[in-house]
Amino acid sequence: MKLLDQCPCGAAAQYPACCGRYLDADLLADTAEALMRSRYVAYVRGRTDYLLRTWHPSTRPPMLDLEGSEPVRWLGLQVRRVEAGGADDRHGIVEFVARYKVGGRAHRLHETSRFAREEGRWFYVDAMV
Repeated sequence: MKLLDQCPCGAAAQYPACCGRYLDADLLADTAEALMRSRYVAYVRGRTDYLLRTWHPSTRPPMLDLEGSEPVRWLGLQVRRVEAGGADDRHGIVEFVARYKVGGRAHRLHETSRFAREEGRWFYVDAMV
């Protein structure tokens, strides 16, 4: 993927001006939705460093292995719902659907994620069941 391609998160912006500023320029996401979108792009690009760095310490796994028995090809992201998660909020919820393929078979991940903002920084906490 060229750096000037549209951002994989689905926003109408090029990668460097969208999620690239969080993954590559170490800027902090200002909303829970921006963090969720950038984490999706981190999965697309295999950036475990970013995923772990943006995972809340209370729920962060000790390591993350994105190398499965078969490679995952991410196809797209659709944000369904956002509750709170703004620059002045402490908590936020983002419901999304991420489409992907494994071994030629299409799958959908439908998740409602919880986020927390501490000291001006958003973290992914967990998925609501």
